Amino acid sequence: MSDTVEPDADAALVIEYELDAPPEKVWRAVTIPALRERWLPDCDLAGAEPLSSVAGEEVRYRLRDSEPPFRESDVTFRIEPSEAGGTRFRIIQEACGRRANQPQAANCNSRMLMRAA
Repeated sequence: MSDTVEPDADAALVIEYELDAPPEKVWRAVTIPALRERWLPDCDLAGAEPLSSVAGEEVRYRLRDSEPPFRESDVTFRIEPSEAGGTRFRIIQEACGRRANQPQAANCNSRMLMRAA
């Protein structure tokens, strides 16, 4: 597994991983609540249901800080097959209604975005 962090003009945070697992397995890990709970707990989500989803390719959730000021952000997980036979896994986290001088996205402080899978 390798990872990179990329700047993105429209996103507060973009992280990309090359995983050895096939895309179907990664998709299950981000969409089945019992599996997702292991690394992205329900307590970090504003709602357990995804905001949007394209089966097998992309799912988006809303995150909410557990402490005041309860900032929210959207996190999108993009999944695509890699040339090596694994998965290119991209995490894009952006503040809700992002504009200049807006507070940082939820979970972009010293807390981890996700727990180790």
